[in-house]
Amino acid sequence: FSQDGYIDFMEYVAALSLVLRGKMEQKLRWYFKLYDVDGNGCIDRHELLNIIKAIRAINGGDHETSAEEFTNRVFNKIDVNGDGELSLEEFVEGARKDEEFMEVMMKSLDLSHIVAMI
Repeated sequence: FSQDGYIDFMEYVAALSLVLRGKMEQKLRWYFKLYDVDGNGCIDRHELLNIIKAIRAINGGDHETSAEEFTNRVFNKIDVNGDGELSLEEFVEGARKDEEFMEVMMKSLDLSHIVAMI
């Protein structure tokens, strides 16, 4: 903070981005737990594919890639150690680096209401 006791605009933006990034990471961690169906601490290809299919079924729309292709693309990009599973770290980092993946995960926020109703 400035010595004058006021927050300047850049300080405000920096503080805000920290808070929002924190929230984003918390959301992603929450999603990860939700999607890790068998609770083994990793999301495998099959779990992710089912998530993508569910999100698409609810949100509709035309997709250039199939759910399988999208899942494969995500894995190729963010499964850093290539073990065929996404750890929490890979999931969070991957979503940060891949805008399309992040967008799909954020869309799935709407899914939580549906999950709650089932």
